[in-house]
Amino acid sequence: MLNKIIFMIVLFLANTIQIITGFAGNMLAMPPSMILVGYESSKTVLNIFTLAACVWITYKNRKNIQWRVLFKMCFFMLIGMAVGINIIKCFNLQILSYIYGIMILCIAVKKLFTKNQIKLPKELMIIILFFAGVIHGMFVSGGALLVIYAVWALPEKDKFRATVAPVWVVLGLILMYSHYKSGLYTSENLILIFISIVPLVLSIKIGNILYDKINQQTFLRITYILLIIAAIFVFI
Repeated sequence: MLNKIIFMIVLFLANTIQIITGFAGNMLAMPPSMILVGYESSKTVLNIFTLAACVWITYKNRKNIQWRVLFKMCFFMLIGMAVGINIIKCFNLQILSYIYGIMILCIAVKKLFTKNQIKLPKELMIIILFFAGVIHGMFVSGGALLVIYAVWALPEKDKFRATVAPVWVVLGLILMYSHYKSGLYTSENLILIFISIVPLVLSIKIGNILYDKINQQTFLRITYILLIIAAIFVFI
């Protein structure tokens, strides 16, 4: 019972960040969630949670969506996600978790201590999008790699948030179907989804208030610090 209460708190905090930035929610939530309720329950609940939050973000910010960039992100991430869903069935979850933790740690440290964005070739950006999809297929949290591309393609705060959110809507719907086909919507997971409605509503309300008040760069810095903590959770 205590684990589920802590899990709800994790969902609330992570999704508040998701509402503000348009990403990072699942990256923060997945490592401790795997410890609290297990891998399968985590990815099932987090996908529904993020899907609902991003539908709201997409609707509220639809005027700022950059459709060309959105289609490109969805296309390459969908290909990668198909690979990721199958990889998770073939490899040791613990080893993949360590790789996942190392990836988050490296990206968070780089973002935290590097002020200038490194200009990368377009070809490399496409590869990054593909691997963002792979990670999302495995851990429902490919945001760390997607952000590398999105910051490059969408430097403006409002366009960034508005365009990244619908990516998670598209991928979330496909993952939801995949989870259904895999039999992950068990009675226990459905109960977790139902009781997560309260922290979901609260996180959307508070996240929207903070989005208007908090400086984006300052909050991203806090997010990267939390990502480092999340990566450490994986190794624990």
